[in-house]
Amino acid sequence: MIKVITGIRRCGKSYLLFNLFADYLKSQGIDDEHIVKIDLEDRRNKRLRNPDALLEYIDIHINKEGMHYVMLDEVQWVDEFEDVLNSYLKISNVDIYVTGSNSKFLSNDVITEFRGRGDEIKIAPLSFSEFFSVFEGTREEALEEYLTFGGLPKVVTMQNNEERMKYLHTLFKKTYLTDILDRYKIKNEAELEELINIMASSIGGLINPTKMANTFKSVKNVSLSANTISSYLGILQDVFILEKSMRYDIKGKKYIETPAKYYFSDLGLRNARLNFRQYEVTHLMENLIYNELRIRGQLVDVGVVVLNTKNEEGKSQRKQLEVDFVCNEGSKRCYIQSALRLPTIEKREQELRSLMNITDNFQKFVITEEPIKRYQNENGVVFMNIYEFLLNENSLKV
Repeated sequence: MIKVITGIRRCGKSYLLFNLFADYLKSQGIDDEHIVKIDLEDRRNKRLRNPDALLEYIDIHINKEGMHYVMLDEVQWVDEFEDVLNSYLKISNVDIYVTGSNSKFLSNDVITEFRGRGDEIKIAPLSFSEFFSVFEGTREEALEEYLTFGGLPKVVTMQNNEERMKYLHTLFKKTYLTDILDRYKIKNEAELEELINIMASSIGGLINPTKMANTFKSVKNVSLSANTISSYLGILQDVFILEKSMRYDIKGKKYIETPAKYYFSDLGLRNARLNFRQYEVTHLMENLIYNELRIRGQLVDVGVVVLNTKNEEGKSQRKQLEVDFVCNEGSKRCYIQSALRLPTIEKREQELRSLMNITDNFQKFVITEEPIKRYQNENGVVFMNIYEFLLNENSLKV
């Protein structure tokens, strides 16, 4: 299979390929002659952007015994690169790894161009544990900085907040938006930017494209159809800025198409869109937990528990309770509630109500920022501190 490394711009795809992975191969005894690295963005390699020249160059360097590891960075510079890569699928001593620009080469392209012969390796910005491993300060200080500026590798190396803020602003405007406008030929740039700002303000909230279209009309006096909004949201997912989490009826065992929740892949980028003005720890923590779950390989839905109850007049009514995250990994499942604070019995019962109305035996968790020691209550629900969850990769194992 052709390994295609994807992920949001500036999350370290090239560094992963040319530095971390190349060093790993060498540590396993692979010599330099069996590692072929080509940076196609480098003008010095301009002639290799010709598909036949690239094919000839690779052929010359794979003439020895043993496996050869071919790494191509920014492969979109090569015309007909699909043919070049597919030419090595049946050669047993060649293993191909590629990256590509998000303006030219996305997850959907992997599916389309390689038709089952490409394996996507998606990477994310630094997790909190990775960030904290190089942070000089307490874990509380680290969490505050991470929630504010996110985990893009370059941001982590910067020395002051002004530099970080300027970098994130510029990156979003000059790189991410330019990628989108270049690839999708979008004419309504102002409306797209307004939609991004609305999404940044709405993390943790349910998004319905039809209702959003009505809001654009009534508040902004802009005609933006629900289909166009859905299309823009799909684009923002394609370029790895947003991820969509669908609602799942736990008792009915079915998905609810709309509304859905959307989370930012990097909190620094989210905050940059709002000029670092909206710092709601509750919503940021929910986004942080979602990202951590995805980094760990979990498939994450928003849970809905439907209750049939009676009101004060004795009439039947349906009530929907929300479970923040339904996490699936193969046949394993768990349920998670994000609760910044649990100051009272009433608040604790409120957070537990949806979990207590789930009748299966999968594990249930409540994650809080309060400095509590992990414990399990009489109903089997595990309570843990956010730091234990983030810094212990086995925190969801009981």
